[in-house]
Amino acid sequence: MEKQQGVDLSLRKFIKDLGCIAGGTALLATTPWLKSCTPEKLEEIKKEKARIGIIGTGSRGQYHIVNLLQIPHAQIVALCDNYDVNLEAAHAMVPDARTYTDYHELLDCKDIDGVIIATPLGAHAQITLDSLAAGKHTFCEKAMALTMDECKAVYDAYTKSDRALYFCMQRMYDEKYVKGMQMITSGQFGDVVGMRCHWFRNADWRRPVPSPELERKINWRLYREYSGGLMTELASHQLEVCTLVTGKMPVEVSGFGDIVYWKDGREVYDSCNCVFHFADGRKINYETLISNKFNGMEDQILCKNGTVDLAKGVYYLEEDNMIFGVRQLLDQVRTGLFAAVPTAGPSWRPELKSEYVPHAVLDKHYDVNAGQSMIGVVNDGSDVIVSAFCQSCITGEKAENVVEEAYCATLLCLLANQAMDERRIVTFPDEYKIPYMKF
Repeated sequence: MEKQQGVDLSLRKFIKDLGCIAGGTALLATTPWLKSCTPEKLEEIKKEKARIGIIGTGSRGQYHIVNLLQIPHAQIVALCDNYDVNLEAAHAMVPDARTYTDYHELLDCKDIDGVIIATPLGAHAQITLDSLAAGKHTFCEKAMALTMDECKAVYDAYTKSDRALYFCMQRMYDEKYVKGMQMITSGQFGDVVGMRCHWFRNADWRRPVPSPELERKINWRLYREYSGGLMTELASHQLEVCTLVTGKMPVEVSGFGDIVYWKDGREVYDSCNCVFHFADGRKINYETLISNKFNGMEDQILCKNGTVDLAKGVYYLEEDNMIFGVRQLLDQVRTGLFAAVPTAGPSWRPELKSEYVPHAVLDKHYDVNAGQSMIGVVNDGSDVIVSAFCQSCITGEKAENVVEEAYCATLLCLLANQAMDERRIVTFPDEYKIPYMKF
């Protein structure tokens, strides 16, 4: 328990300190969803507990259970799943919790303050709508929904509800991302001129199936009835970061999606390349595939004076590279290797490009996610956003911009899927624009 309390309190102290350093107003303008994430708020609720019900107790649901069991202001009181193997495994972790196979029965319980939804994507929208209608504070896994119409329905319901709603966009609660975004939006690296994100794995995305009739229930990520594929499962996190640092939405998207390697009956692409184009000419270049993991995962924000890889929590300065390049050139001229190369012009620089020097965004230990786990990793912000949700279940406070960012990221993923399916440039539809968006 002490470990989780330490992680949660660490972020809260970090946010408080960052607000003092950066200026509280400036920090809140960049990350307003964190304004209630303070040590003082934690102290206020230390004698209270949010009573939580979990709908969906597979691997991700059980991952949340592990975190919830270590959050002092959370109590798991109910579990629900229509697959008995998962439900039994989760119940073994929380023996005192009641169990259900119909989520409507769980939502009818008056002693549940908040609901965590960790089902396949195809069920997100309906369960979220039903949970809000039942008066429950609601936390749902990403992405928001399987279709654009469902996303709009969830967003509209949220705007009319007094209940807190979270989606698991954990990068918004990850210290290295918070600090990195603050550095970028403060102008420390100059203007943002582009974004490059990728996520590579080498695994088939399958799980063992004890009986053929359970194939789609267990391997739902592979079938379009339930899943948006790599874009909604992976890209949603990365695109959300890009729109946060730019403060704008792309106006159009193009891309190619293919099943390159895993030709095993799946319906979703195992390789995606997309370009998201902004009205001012900037672009997000996005790539993901699951048959080679060499390049891992990176969220690169390209600025005029430097590059920030938020996934690794490091930045690189343009002038660092130039300084080392000059030193290299002078050494080579001194030794006679490049005696005939003119030093006045820039033509030599590409030939002598040296390694950029990484600088950490945080001056303390932090964890880096290699992006290979299908379930989740420690200290990636998932535990802290769940803690924040439990706090909202007690206080009733909504986290600013979390729903809006989840909506934006999910819409971009779904538009990318459409662009890849139709092999054309897709423009952002007017009917799905919301006031939060800036183009």
